[in-house]
Amino acid sequence: MTSSARYLFLFLFCFGFGLISAQEVNDHGTAADHGTAGDETDVHQSCDAHGDDYDPAGVILHHIADANEFHVFGDVSIPLPVILYAPEHGWTVGLSSMFHHGETAVDGYVMNHGRVNRIADARATVLEGEHPVECIAHRQETVDGKTSDIYYAKVNGEEYLLDAPSVGDGGLLGGGITSFYDFSITKNVFTMLLAALLLILLWGAVAAGYRKNEGKAPSGVQSLMEPFFVFLRDEITIPMIGEKHYERFQPFIMTVFFFVLFCNLLGLVPIFPGSSNVTGNIAVTMALAVIAAFVAYFHGNKHFWAHTLWMPGVPAAIKIFILTPVEILGLVIKPFSLMVRLFANITAGHIIILSLISLIFIFGANGENVVGAGAGAVVGVAFTLFMNCIELLVAFVQAFIFAILSASYIGAAVEDAHHHDELGHHGEEKIAEGGAMGGAVTGMHTAAN
Repeated sequence: MTSSARYLFLFLFCFGFGLISAQEVNDHGTAADHGTAGDETDVHQSCDAHGDDYDPAGVILHHIADANEFHVFGDVSIPLPVILYAPEHGWTVGLSSMFHHGETAVDGYVMNHGRVNRIADARATVLEGEHPVECIAHRQETVDGKTSDIYYAKVNGEEYLLDAPSVGDGGLLGGGITSFYDFSITKNVFTMLLAALLLILLWGAVAAGYRKNEGKAPSGVQSLMEPFFVFLRDEITIPMIGEKHYERFQPFIMTVFFFVLFCNLLGLVPIFPGSSNVTGNIAVTMALAVIAAFVAYFHGNKHFWAHTLWMPGVPAAIKIFILTPVEILGLVIKPFSLMVRLFANITAGHIIILSLISLIFIFGANGENVVGAGAGAVVGVAFTLFMNCIELLVAFVQAFIFAILSASYIGAAVEDAHHHDELGHHGEEKIAEGGAMGGAVTGMHTAAN
């Protein structure tokens, strides 16, 4: 393929994504589709309808959030398995299509903004069987100075408070323990399972290629993936972990890199099986960061923990009141920085692209101004084309950064003690070298070979 053909293919690829994204925003962002303006719901009519004004913020937040179904266009969607448990009721299992886009309550469960909520304060008869949902009411309530979004479902002429599912952290990051638990396969879960399956198939084929071509030059998918392996080994694991220990952690670094990369790439596809904002979900990035921290700290040697908790040669008062608390705080800050960096970069990219597409409907006054819509389309699609190309690069860069920082944390934990003095004399130079990736490894030793 010639260079001009490659550029043409890339242009058509990104341009097609822009057009499909515009269709996706139109399907979700038209008030007439859902009977609301500014507060889109999945039911046919909102209790809070105030006209047909287009609300870009509500539409964008809806798109980057997780959901129990894949929206295709209009009222067409691909349902996902729903697995719900309420202590006083038991299990409710089925497909998300049983809620009929939020028009039907099933065993007290209601589809609200693509996610399942449960009626919290209804009579027993409403919590059994199926009941038509007339509308969803959205209100903001302030308690102890904190404003929260509260939703109510109108069933049989009465409004009932809706509960979000219980969260595993018990409310540490928001939410809390409510009336039910949601074990459903959501868009993000489906995409992570798909990414894992693709990786198993891909590297299974590579392993088969190595067995088949033993002693021969690589071919097929083996030749495609070998440069990735060599690059990650020579540019990440060996420099950051050292030749003595890198082989133990090479599989983990490879897994982290490709899992983040595949989730990023699938998130750029605006139609099924893509369109999920997996690495733009802070719960996912938190889990990845905690796993990376656990691997690093679990393998930390005596030298690492001694210099983290009780540095030799330092007065006890300084260690107790300054250095040890700072080092312990650093153990938390390192995975926290991993979590926020990946989450913020991926989410920001999705928000920018959706904001550009929203210009079509903002300039066009939701269909009333054809000239404005045309101008918005020219500007929005052009910049969306550019941003999709940037996001394609960001998908690789963020996977690389996550992998290299994870490797640097592991390298600091397994670093041999006899290199400490040498690294101490040249600490500033080592930190400066690590700072080439944005200063993220400042304060950490680069493992010696």
